[in-house]
Amino acid sequence: MKQTEQTTRMQQHIFFDRKTWKLHLLDQRFLPVREEIFSCGTTAEIIHALKSMVVRGAPAIGVTGAWGCVIAAREVLARLGNDTPREEWGRELDRLLEKIVIARPTAVNLAWAVKQMIEKGEAYQGNELSGLVELWYTCANAMQKDDVETNRRMGAFGARVIDQGDTVMTHCNAGVLATAGFGTALGVLYAAWEQGKKIRAIANETRPFLQGARLTAYELQKNGIPVTIACDNSCALLMQKGLVQKVVVGADRIAANGDVANKIGTYGVALLARAHNIPFYVAAPLSTIDLQMPDGISIPIEERPAEEVEYVGNTRITPDDVPVFNFAFDVTPADLVSGIITERGILLPPYKESIVAAFAQE
Repeated sequence: MKQTEQTTRMQQHIFFDRKTWKLHLLDQRFLPVREEIFSCGTTAEIIHALKSMVVRGAPAIGVTGAWGCVIAAREVLARLGNDTPREEWGRELDRLLEKIVIARPTAVNLAWAVKQMIEKGEAYQGNELSGLVELWYTCANAMQKDDVETNRRMGAFGARVIDQGDTVMTHCNAGVLATAGFGTALGVLYAAWEQGKKIRAIANETRPFLQGARLTAYELQKNGIPVTIACDNSCALLMQKGLVQKVVVGADRIAANGDVANKIGTYGVALLARAHNIPFYVAAPLSTIDLQMPDGISIPIEERPAEEVEYVGNTRITPDDVPVFNFAFDVTPADLVSGIITERGILLPPYKESIVAAFAQE
């Protein structure tokens, strides 16, 4: 993958500055028109970044949540001081962490990351909050690096299902910008490209936030992979014309039976892929699989503000006082999924068994 200044910037789109104890995020609301940095120095700013889509994509949300724990601990330390009893600062910290967890309810990586940090904190034997801040800094830094390595392993496995000359359709953005680096679904394309496979991509626009048109097309173009943007409602025609050989998408949560929650519209793409005998793959780390969630029906589906549908920029495009459905995600049943690409290999049906076997490798 050709490394450019823009590529490097994307790879560093989540950057924690220890000198200022602030998290700097490439603000994805403004891409590709302009590149701006959103800086978070408080828990409230972390929550705002998560809710307003400054940062999005399940793994990136998880990493941001981990850094949010560090910032929350620093915030409590500044307010209460280092001599405050652990029980007291613990209560204050728990309150802030709970607010971070509920900022985005569907993406399980957020709750997973905060849980990982809490478990590390419970093992901390000290009473001084400054010690926990240092521990959590190390943990969050390691989590960010691990995500990149996980995605590269995932991409290597996923590249096996991509053939020379394939055109791969993807929905939403599951690339560098949705992770700590390299990407999940797009990581599969990057790995195949690095292997010399001449492939093309179709980026579904992904209404209403247009993550495909704005973000997926942006990063694929920067990295030299030929990409064409498609209106969401053209997927059936493109498949009918034989213009799509594979579909690879990411995931925000995968249930224990293999049902997949991903950006709204993914379920429709999966149905169309089945109708046209096109393999439909999901690329996601094991941290996206929620073993406590028995099936997709149980996955909470986030509803976002109506304004995202009612406006394009500052221009209203819908009549006043007409209600809007703006579900952020849908659930694709496991029987429509050809395989789940993870850092431990490609899981195949029946998913209840293959998911359990993947976790047993730990």
